[in-house]
Amino acid sequence: MSGIQILAFLGGLVGLGATFCATLSNEWRTTSRASSVITATWVLQGLWNNCAGNAIGALHCRPHHTIFKLEGYIQACRGLMIAAVCLGFFGAVFALVGMKCTKIGGSDQSKARMACFAGVNFIFSGLCSLSACSLYAHRITSEFFDPMFVAQKYELGVALFIGWAGSILCVLGGGIFCFSVVDSSTRSSSHTGYSYGGPASTSHVSSHPRGNAQPMSQRPPPKYSSSSRAQHFDKNAYV
Repeated sequence: MSGIQILAFLGGLVGLGATFCATLSNEWRTTSRASSVITATWVLQGLWNNCAGNAIGALHCRPHHTIFKLEGYIQACRGLMIAAVCLGFFGAVFALVGMKCTKIGGSDQSKARMACFAGVNFIFSGLCSLSACSLYAHRITSEFFDPMFVAQKYELGVALFIGWAGSILCVLGGGIFCFSVVDSSTRSSSHTGYSYGGPASTSHVSSHPRGNAQPMSQRPPPKYSSSSRAQHFDKNAYV
């Protein structure tokens, strides 16, 4: 179980790193070479910057000056990605405390709760990142295949694929954490039930002493010898 939790922690940690890199990346969408007149230059856009590059290798970026002129889906993607990074960070912290291989966290019950909470945080982090990348990709594809859209068309950037990969890793890591806690709790409960039934059976067996002794209710009445009867009725036997 410790090995499974370590594997889930590594998956969640790699997913958190991918989500963080996708959040800071400027390649959420790139200009389409099919619709671009000048193919030697291209434009990259991210959640925070707009960049322009050319075939020589020069790249110039400028940040978005104000958030009030940004479109709504970009602001929504910003919020979702920030929430994904924060949830993944807290999930990694709680995972370190709740794993069985660590010496911190208190009792096994409290460590199991921490591990389950870490798994839930990883799952929500992956869902937030997945929602942000899917929303952004849906906007790009809808504009690209719209025949009435005459402005510059864009294609999917590398950051979207990194974000999707990170979200899948976070969801898988969180799910493994939750299932490991459930599996360990069911095993411990079954083991407790078996050990609880053991002493009862041994006490029932050990209540009878060794030998062929029987309980008081099943013992036969005592047999008196003839000599004892004679001694008891010697004086007034014929009265």
